[in-house]
Amino acid sequence: MKPDWDKLMGEFADSTTSLVGDVDCTSDDGKKLCEDHKVSGYPTIKYGDPTDLKDYNGGRSFEDFKKFAEENLGPTCGPDHLDLCKDEDKALIEKFQKMEMSELDAAIAEVDAKIKALGDKSEAAVAKLTGKIEEAKKEVEAQKKKDSAAIKKETKKHGLGMMKKVLAIAKKADEKDSKTKKKGKKSKKEL
Repeated sequence: MKPDWDKLMGEFADSTTSLVGDVDCTSDDGKKLCEDHKVSGYPTIKYGDPTDLKDYNGGRSFEDFKKFAEENLGPTCGPDHLDLCKDEDKALIEKFQKMEMSELDAAIAEVDAKIKALGDKSEAAVAKLTGKIEEAKKEVEAQKKKDSAAIKKETKKHGLGMMKKVLAIAKKADEKDSKTKKKGKKSKKEL
């Protein structure tokens, strides 16, 4: 993937509206940026406004990257590009611009807390369901063992294995007898 990404960076190197780059999250310079944008696995690709990056989940070939970049990178609606905004987004921007920075910080913290609470609630629900799934798997395995033991017991009780062996030997003997009788009839006719 890295050669394709490097090629994409070359394609956008002279762009005045779009930036394609990479960050070494293990370096001192890159570590904070990666933490700020919740990058924990590598490679991670993000796009969008630098203050609100989104996860990229598309293909990983040069062609995929280039198509996505051409369609999605560049200026977006925001305080610097009101001309790209819908009326409802413009109204929000105007509302937020009238707020003091401390008010904005508090509002952002409040929404972040609500989102975190929703995420925590979701994780708890998933963990509970995962527990139920694991318990159901254990029950299935226990039932399979119980059924297998019952089948084995019933098979042994009635001698099913021996029945099958005796039948197989009897069929073999019967086939042998049939062949012998047919040969005997041919021999009599020849005389």
